[in-house]
Amino acid sequence: MIDSGPDLSADPGTRAPATAARRGGVPAARQTLAVLQALARAPSPVPAATLARALGLPRSTTYHLLAELVAAGFVIHLPEERRYGLGVNAYELGTAYLRQEPLARLATPVLRRLVDATGHTAHLAVLRGREVVYLVEERAPGRPRLVTDVEVRLPAELTASGRAILANLPSAHVRALYPGSSTFVQRHALGPTSLHALRSLLAATRRRGYASEDGHVTPGFASVAVAATDHAGTPVAAVAVTRPVGAPDEPDGGHLPALVTRSAAELTRRLGGRPRS
Repeated sequence: MIDSGPDLSADPGTRAPATAARRGGVPAARQTLAVLQALARAPSPVPAATLARALGLPRSTTYHLLAELVAAGFVIHLPEERRYGLGVNAYELGTAYLRQEPLARLATPVLRRLVDATGHTAHLAVLRGREVVYLVEERAPGRPRLVTDVEVRLPAELTASGRAILANLPSAHVRALYPGSSTFVQRHALGPTSLHALRSLLAATRRRGYASEDGHVTPGFASVAVAATDHAGTPVAAVAVTRPVGAPDEPDGGHLPALVTRSAAELTRRLGGRPRS
């Protein structure tokens, strides 16, 4: 008996493209994208029947789409297992995304407007393991250079950007990143030192709607950050502003969080994403 593979129908996102196809547009293109998205979400190659069932497509249509994608190199067929997975050309699309740096390009004008609105330096950062990597820094006129420069890596749990992203990840993901006390790093004797402490901090971040840190990265400076999300509501980056402590618009009392939240929402829209519910 052949394993039917993962139940892709449990993911409501896999059904959306097929539904959209029935509303009009270019059905074949929508169906092709639906197949690729379903294969990308699956943890391993899956049978064609599983794809057809999950996407609500006729089996004959699914096999025709898969045949075209195999011929184009975007899908591979594993005949012994009777399963399909992503091909080399799909991988090349992903690496092309990284080469073209569209995330940084889309974020830069958003950050510039944020700098103009706040008078403080703004950043874009992404999560890489337990660290954040800064992709863009838009420095406000007259402001000093900060440690959070482009390509700098810092412990995610210490930064506002990292906390904003971690707060929007599933708890199991956070637990996997921080399995023990040895995985926590401190700067200036500040920062969470246990998973319990981190979870409390992230819960407060979710309630508040934005992340903050005060002196955890650099004494005398504080930051506010909000995550930007993709089409699935997954946090892909964080928009942050850093200001000198004591400057106007304290993060817990001024309008700075609202401006950062608005900028993160704008970046989410530019990415074709949607806010997390």
